[in-house]
Amino acid sequence: MKRLYSFFIGILLIILILWGITSRLDKKNTQGTTDKLVIYNWGDYIDPDLLKEFTAETGIQVDYQTFDSNEAMYTKIKQGGTTYDLAVPSEYMISKMMEEDMLNKLDHNKIVGLENIDPHFLNLSFDKGNQYSIPYFWGTLGIVYNETMIEHAPSEWEDLWSSEYKDSIMLVDGAREGLGIGLQALGYSLNSKDKNHLEEAADYIYQLTPNIKAIVSDEIKGYMIQDAAAIAVSYSGEAAEMLDGNENLHYVVPSKGSNLWFDNMVIPKTAKNIDGAYAFINFMLRPESALRNAEYVGYSTPNSKAKAILPDEIKNDEAFYPSEKTVDSLEVYENLGAETLGLYNDLYLQFKMYRK
Repeated sequence: MKRLYSFFIGILLIILILWGITSRLDKKNTQGTTDKLVIYNWGDYIDPDLLKEFTAETGIQVDYQTFDSNEAMYTKIKQGGTTYDLAVPSEYMISKMMEEDMLNKLDHNKIVGLENIDPHFLNLSFDKGNQYSIPYFWGTLGIVYNETMIEHAPSEWEDLWSSEYKDSIMLVDGAREGLGIGLQALGYSLNSKDKNHLEEAADYIYQLTPNIKAIVSDEIKGYMIQDAAAIAVSYSGEAAEMLDGNENLHYVVPSKGSNLWFDNMVIPKTAKNIDGAYAFINFMLRPESALRNAEYVGYSTPNSKAKAILPDEIKNDEAFYPSEKTVDSLEVYENLGAETLGLYNDLYLQFKMYRK
């Protein structure tokens, strides 16, 4: 009986020891040291080989998931169904997520390579002191045109309303972009909260309907490369891919005003692998990583050391690395608040329904 009692005591001790080890591991994982890193980023927005090299170097497996809009990304993280360790939202959405306490404040002591970032892309209005975000890519919204399919090349937003471009324009699908074009063509800010300005801009883009061939997203690249449309309103990185695929295409940023955007890396509050997120940020801050990523994706790198070693034909191309004068005329999207953003979305949806 005594032996049986000792046996059960031994089993109990083993169970308690195993439970203690499991508890410590669980606690460790919640503090950010798992062997998997879940990244939430835009589609086709990183060189896949960089992810493989990161894993080979750190032993951290990467689960790379994608979104197609800031709003979709925000909703998914807000719902909390999937835990993301690192995300790459745009400036106005970073501001919104900061306000709603959705992001971890960064420990700059854990960040290596921030000095590689051009000071022009640090300490911006949406995140003073880069307390919550680290620059990833930046770019512009502009006009791609096929020189063989039109007689006169557009250079400003208002040119798109020319009758010469009937059924010729591919318009990127987005409320801020669509109404922003109308606002800036009318001389207003693309961050206007004035209801009269917004309704006037909506009426103005209604008048663009005869010239719009389609309102699409990623499909724009294929259409333009294959000569399926003469003009596209798209982002600079997408434009770079189009130009690579079709020598007749050109990209121009309207000199009177357009959107200057920034996508930055952030660590959501729900992150489990915080150490892994810092490791990835540091990996991407290396000039050689940023260089390869910029060459693969086509967007403009904020990493000054990476830009310095880009081919001259890329870093000296003002369509993708605009002059300071052009940059000064551009506007960054601001967080407009739920009510105003709702108005943008409603007016844009009405425009899309109207053109059908």
